[in-house]
Amino acid sequence: MSKPDLTRMTATDLRDQLARGEFSAADLTDAVLARIAEEDPKLGAFAYLDPTLARKTAAALDAYRGTGRALGALHGLPVGVKDIIDTADMPTENGTPIDAGRQSGRDATIVQRIRAAGAVVIGKTVTTEFASRHPGKTRNPHNHDHTPGGSSSGSAAAVAARMVPLAVGTQTAGSVIRPASFCGVVGFKPTHGLIPRTGILRQERTLDTVGVFAHTVTDAALLADAIAGHDLLDPDTRLLPPPRLLETALSEPPVTPALAFVKTPFWDQAADGTREGFAELVEALADTCTEVALPEIFSEGAQAQRTLMTAGFARNLGRYCDRGMDKLSDHAREMIEEGRKVSAIDYLEALDWREALNNGLEQLFDRYDAIVTPAAPGEAPRDLSTTGDPVFNALWTLCGVPAVTLPLLAGPHGLPVGVQLVGRRGEDARLLRTARWLVKTVEAE
Repeated sequence: MSKPDLTRMTATDLRDQLARGEFSAADLTDAVLARIAEEDPKLGAFAYLDPTLARKTAAALDAYRGTGRALGALHGLPVGVKDIIDTADMPTENGTPIDAGRQSGRDATIVQRIRAAGAVVIGKTVTTEFASRHPGKTRNPHNHDHTPGGSSSGSAAAVAARMVPLAVGTQTAGSVIRPASFCGVVGFKPTHGLIPRTGILRQERTLDTVGVFAHTVTDAALLADAIAGHDLLDPDTRLLPPPRLLETALSEPPVTPALAFVKTPFWDQAADGTREGFAELVEALADTCTEVALPEIFSEGAQAQRTLMTAGFARNLGRYCDRGMDKLSDHAREMIEEGRKVSAIDYLEALDWREALNNGLEQLFDRYDAIVTPAAPGEAPRDLSTTGDPVFNALWTLCGVPAVTLPLLAGPHGLPVGVQLVGRRGEDARLLRTARWLVKTVEAE
């Protein structure tokens, strides 16, 4: 009997079979490294790999399992880590030649938690420059002439190409949801502050959010559960009980979820295929999905998010101008220049917009379990000089609400188009439960 292809299995199935001893962490690591060797020369999803270190880690995990002690939640699972997240034993180069060879000498908090849960950090995935818009080398696994999105381009592409079952990214505008949509995987951006950012390149504190990539909602919940929680060094995290994302995601909703189809003020930027796909989806969902219009003030959200993001970019990354202006992209220089012109009044007013818009969303979530809306204007553009438009993401990032994208639609060229679900702040587990219900409902149609 032929051996199963371990790279085709879900993370939760891999976890369960590893725990039963049906194969070893070394077996899985070898399978993943072989897949990377086959696919990554074409895709460029990884910025750094150390196969020797990965195999050494897997061997240590197998030895630990042999002691009979309890296993971590991610025991033996390979995880890709975006290259703005510090790793003690690998370089973190932030997508810029200015940081070439940079070694922080320490793990970011989430990397500590990934390792403590028993995962194998398989390598560093490509990021755009400073996790912004200037593309890296990664290509879309579905068509190499199309962008994979950004800034978490390598993480999305690595999961989509089955080079890893799980990966971590970050989002300040649309850097988890959009590449997940373009690459056809599940992307989960939790409530702002649910996952700590200590040891991660900062763009803008009020927006920066750690997210995850996986093939299923359950897998996304598994990884997010392992890295969520309070961190004394991140003032935006909260001292709360564990979110129990996986447990809740696996449960059935007590009643049929009520969904609000929201076009957002940017519907005119949605591609024709996206509009048609959502019309069919809403029709298929029948009485469980109702179109709801957001008040006109929500059109101000994109500019408020941009104000905060550019100001933060200038404050936190402007130092790179002194270290190597000639090595910065035009985009980075323009972002820094724009951010330096933001006044304190403009910045504080943008923060006020965040709370004002959240007040409106609270009223909507009193009636509906989640918002249904596009994850991106359409398919991934056939243009490697861009990462696509975050217009359908920036509003939700500004508000700090949880969002998940599901690969449920396809565009006119057969490329994936994500369906984004948005939930109330702090109700990440409920959102993931609703997302899993939606996937099952659509697949049953």
